[in-house]
Amino acid sequence: MSGVQLRVVAAEEAEQRLDRWFRRHFPHVTQGQIEKMCRKGDIRVDGGRVKANTRIGPGQEVRVPPLPDAGAKAPAQVRSRISDADAEMIRSTVIYRDDHLIAINKPPGLPSQGGSKQTRHVDGLAEALKFGLSDKPRLVHRLDKDTSGILLLARHQAAASSLTAAFRDRHTRKIYWAAVAGVPTPRMATIKFGLVKAPGHGKKGEGEKMLCLHPDEVDGTPDAKHATTDYAVLSALATRAAWVALVPVTGRTHQLRAHMAELGHPVVGDGKYGGSGQENLGDGWGAQLGGEMSRKLHLHARFLTITHPFTQARLALTAPLPEHMVRTWDALEWRAADVPDDPFLEDT
Repeated sequence: MSGVQLRVVAAEEAEQRLDRWFRRHFPHVTQGQIEKMCRKGDIRVDGGRVKANTRIGPGQEVRVPPLPDAGAKAPAQVRSRISDADAEMIRSTVIYRDDHLIAINKPPGLPSQGGSKQTRHVDGLAEALKFGLSDKPRLVHRLDKDTSGILLLARHQAAASSLTAAFRDRHTRKIYWAAVAGVPTPRMATIKFGLVKAPGHGKKGEGEKMLCLHPDEVDGTPDAKHATTDYAVLSALATRAAWVALVPVTGRTHQLRAHMAELGHPVVGDGKYGGSGQENLGDGWGAQLGGEMSRKLHLHARFLTITHPFTQARLALTAPLPEHMVRTWDALEWRAADVPDDPFLEDT
């Protein structure tokens, strides 16, 4: 075991999550161990308690508690190498790659990062995305486990800092496609419900979810945050279901799912926010369409534009729909060619 260390964040390490900084310096320490040390207060920044996702800046001092030696026996899931099948799978998701960044089309059901009981995730499988570099690419943003679509990874620290800043400062544009129960009215609008996390029902808080608040209640509610989502209806199946485009103006946990459910139009397949088994009977509620329609979440990060951190070119990336959404789109005769990439700019 090492002793307590105090490390100063270097200038080139600015504006990144504490857990990513920690794993870069101490790669033998698992994500679960980092989160546990943060909960216990063993890891501190400038003397204060922090969470694993706290962002740190240059000049800040990180308290590193005694850690197991790098040669100590690691958990089985850390020791095991990536299987050939997993390596081939994650490489097949790449939709853009250059010397600085990689974009993948994340499959539904695959977590972005490890956590409680999650041993197979994009962050771990990124070892197969080195493509000749010594370090694996690192995540600069996340998608929910069951949400598919565009996910960016930086291939070196300078790219990670620049891309992280772009997402934080909202210099990106992300458009999601979703199938929702019922048809929202008006056909294009902005949702401004605030969000606050509600504790889960399990012994360790499992099942936690976000609750919506009226915007006027946010500032007076502890830990609540303002949240804004733009939506546009692209097509509809009578009153049963709609194909919508969603833009998360802010980037809160489960924002799109919670906002659409609060409108009475949950994302199809969303058991957490739309009822696990309730079918939509045409009145705008129930997260299942019934029949042969897939019960998986129908939410996909379809389109992303961002200024390249080094070439300054404007990248426009598009991710094909996952198989279960393709089947639904085919059944409802919804065609990607019939709608613009960015429907919010049609009339501008």
